[in-house]
Amino acid sequence: MTIAVPGGTLVERIRRDGGQILAARFVAGEYTIPAVAYDGSAGGLSGDGHTLVLIEPRQSFPRATTSLLVLDVPALRVRAQIDLAGDFSFDAVSPDGSRLYLIDYVAPGDPTRYTVRSYSVLAMRLDAAAVVDPRSPGEKMRGNPVSRAAGPGGRSAYTLYDGAGGTPFIHALDTVNATARCIDLDDLDPSIVDRLLLRMERGGRAVEVVDGRRELLRLDTRTFVVGTPRAASPWRVPALAGGLAAALLAAAAVWLVRRRRRRSSLIPDLAS
Repeated sequence: MTIAVPGGTLVERIRRDGGQILAARFVAGEYTIPAVAYDGSAGGLSGDGHTLVLIEPRQSFPRATTSLLVLDVPALRVRAQIDLAGDFSFDAVSPDGSRLYLIDYVAPGDPTRYTVRSYSVLAMRLDAAAVVDPRSPGEKMRGNPVSRAAGPGGRSAYTLYDGAGGTPFIHALDTVNATARCIDLDDLDPSIVDRLLLRMERGGRAVEVVDGRRELLRLDTRTFVVGTPRAASPWRVPALAGGLAAALLAAAAVWLVRRRRRRSSLIPDLAS
């Protein structure tokens, strides 16, 4: 967590269970842990847990410069300070902390128009080309980030965007290969997008779009195909095995009756 203090920021690493402060570091300037979506999803920590990225809080839009800090974890030592001309926000970090992904706002009066840029921490350089979907490199992305889900190990970052009045979509960012996919959610009602959340299925095989406890859509993370939730089918005895199943159930019933009679006959002997 970060705490604003006179002259700078106090960065603390705290044990979740018990609240013990494990490490603390004062840094000059005002910085905060970046939020990556309107649902309050926090970012900045790499998948291997050894890199933390902080960003200067936004005071206005647009801003002329953007500052970020890269810290080593667990000691919270400052590894790099990044000062960029232009208005950026933090999007993601690669699992080993060597590469950052930033949202570059390209229209001063419209925060829904942007490109995704890659920044090399090792070279301290912003890549000139934007990170795009190779299937449609000229497609312009628009929208507000509604919710975020991270894949196993932090390699993939999935963000639900409202489409800025158009078709909602999921932006799937590969933070290792610096590539992206934009998956349109044509069957999603745009009027409810702002209350939806992304949820990573256990094992990372799918990203679910949920409304409260109700799953609306499911994105296969291997094929990027969007489908509806699989309905649970009631258990039925297969027609061809019906006779065998009935016989097994009858045998089980006879066995249970005999077992109960045997147990009831043993109870008085044990009690005596």
